[in-house]
Amino acid sequence: MKNSIYTIALIFGLIILSCTTTKTNITKQKNTIASVSDTIKIVNEEVEYEVIIIDPGFATWLNSMAQPRGFYTQSYLETKNQIYINEWNNRFMQPQRYNRNLYEMSIDYDSNIDYGYEVNYLIYNYMIYFQNNYNQRLFGRVPLR
Repeated sequence: MKNSIYTIALIFGLIILSCTTTKTNITKQKNTIASVSDTIKIVNEEVEYEVIIIDPGFATWLNSMAQPRGFYTQSYLETKNQIYINEWNNRFMQPQRYNRNLYEMSIDYDSNIDYGYEVNYLIYNYMIYFQNNYNQRLFGRVPLR
């Protein structure tokens, strides 16, 4: 009698453990896939720079809401990026005034370097996405998208 109770308890315990393990693995796999698809990385070895944008939802927003490439001129994007990034870096330097979770690191953007259209396009659109998504105003009117 005792042996059959122990056997049933053992089988029941193994079933519970096997079900829990499967669910954990599926959850971890979904998180990995989501984080990979939300990362945009640009590398230009000639100028020796790298831009990595990791923000859940930005890649989807970029593909669905942003103006298409070629809509803005490169000089327009460079001017706006310089303004937005200067304000971003000012807020980064004042963690007692601005949320440190929003401005986690400074952005090294030199207006004397030609980063090309694609980099300026992505930085500009990230700044628009950031301002609309996190209800921040870095400078002036922000296009709603």
